[in-house]
Amino acid sequence: MRTKHNVSEAEVREAFSNICGQLLIDTREEHATDPPTLWFVAETNAGRLLKVIFIHKEGNNVVKSAYDASEKIQAIYNKFGK
Repeated sequence: MRTKHNVSEAEVREAFSNICGQLLIDTREEHATDPPTLWFVAETNAGRLLKVIFIHKEGNNVVKSAYDASEKIQAIYNKFGK
């Protein structure tokens, strides 16, 4: 994540701590996984708005990706996740 999207592990942990909506399931066929791919949008402690994509596997959250949430992603999350 740090290399591709310039998001640190600490920022991802902060976003998980700051979730104030629901976890959404990525239902797009090309992103289907078992267990299902989940995602949310939340701020870091510094106010950076991230989209975090992960799976919950064997009691752990395994982050697939995290990056700055676009306006389109924010609108989708505000509609379905809040």
